[in-house]
Order: sequence, then structure tokens, then C-alpha cells
Amino acid sequence: MTRGPFDPTYEELPAVLPVFPLAGVLLLPSGKLPLNIFERRYLAMTRDSLSNGRMIGMIQPTGLGDTANGPALYPTGCVGRIISFAETDDGRYLITLHGVIRFRIKQELDLLHGFRRVTPDYAPFRGDLAEAAESIDDIGRARILKALQRYFRVNYVSANWEAIKKMDDLTLVTTIAMSCPFEPTDKQALLESEGLAARGQVLAALLEMGSIVPPGDADDSTPPTRH
Repeated sequence: MTRGPFDPTYEELPAVLPVFPLAGVLLLPSGKLPLNIFERRYLAMTRDSLSNGRMIGMIQPTGLGDTANGPALYPTGCVGRIISFAETDDGRYLITLHGVIRFRIKQELDLLHGFRRVTPDYAPFRGDLAEAAESIDDIGRARILKALQRYFRVNYVSANWEAIKKMDDLTLVTTIAMSCPFEPTDKQALLESEGLAARGQVLAALLEMGSIVPPGDADDSTPPTRH
């Protein structure tokens, strides 16, 4: 991940992290995630984050029961730094998070103004902050693009295909992984994949599975629309 002038160093990561549980929402390091904040507890979370380093942990609930603080959470999430912020006349915040580093939950803390907080462990994912030179080999990239083209066709998605083909490997995998409507468990598998090549393999497999046409349905062979 290429570091920007405002990106935190490892030592600057917060020791206490507010977390925003959202099923089916994926934030990856280097990705950008727009959010519409309207619940009172998450308005409070956003205000707290803005005054304390501007970082929020995006994490998914497991759907497998509750804890004292709310739905049970997956153990791994991703820190996002607020890079844009706006208020609306009807009392919402519109923010954009930039993915920084993944984390594991060491401990969940007491609620603060209704929102959840954890003590995070960043150590297993320190490499997320590195100036990574990792890429996908030509075969892996070709597989992703082929699977993506069929996925778009089968699911009637229009896209700027020429722009997609020009994306570098990191942008391609991150953008497609975050934007496709995969199941929450699939999103978690993408988040927990170790390294860009492994994440690309998981992404290609999910796109291929999402392109299977049920028996008896016609497969429209029209290529994706270019704009």
C-alpha cells in the first residue's frame, strides 16, 4: 500500500478503537468506503473519532448470537481513517473511510455513548502498512478479468471495462472485492486472505461461483457495456 502524507505510522495507531459493525460491508487496506451515518450512537462514534485520530474499525457481525454489547463480531476487521466529512441539513454525517490496516479484537470494552469499542491487535497485519510491491501473476490477473467479465454479463452489470483493465493489481482486487455484493462470509474470507495473490484467488473463485447460470436459464453472451 502506497503511504500518503496523512497516513498513520504503526506507532500512531489507536490503542482503543471504535468499531462499526455492518454485515456485508467490506473495507480493505487502501480501499475507500463511503458511509451515510444517521443513528445516534454512530453519530457519537463519528464525533469521537474526529477528535481522536479519525479512525474507525469496520467489522462484520457473525450472525451467530449476541453478546452483552450487541451482536457477536468476527475477530478480524479493518481500520479506516476518515478522509472526508460532511454534514447534512437533516442531521446525518457523510464520511469516507480509507483502509489503513486490519486488526484482531483483543478485548471488547464497555459501550461509550452507545457505540462499541475494542482493544485492537495490529501486530499480525503490520505488513498492511508496508510499501508493498506484491502483484498478481499474469495468469491470476487474466483469471480475475475473465471471471469478472462473465460475472458482469450474467448479473447485468454495466461497467467501464477499459478503465477496469487499466487498474493496477492492488486497485483491481481491492475495488472489485469491496464493491461486489458477495455474502458476508465471503467478504470475511476476502478480508482474511493473506497477501494480494491469495486475495485475488479468492476473488476469482467468488466471481466464478457468482457467474454460474442455473439450469434452464439462458446465458446472455453480450459483453459488458462500455461507457
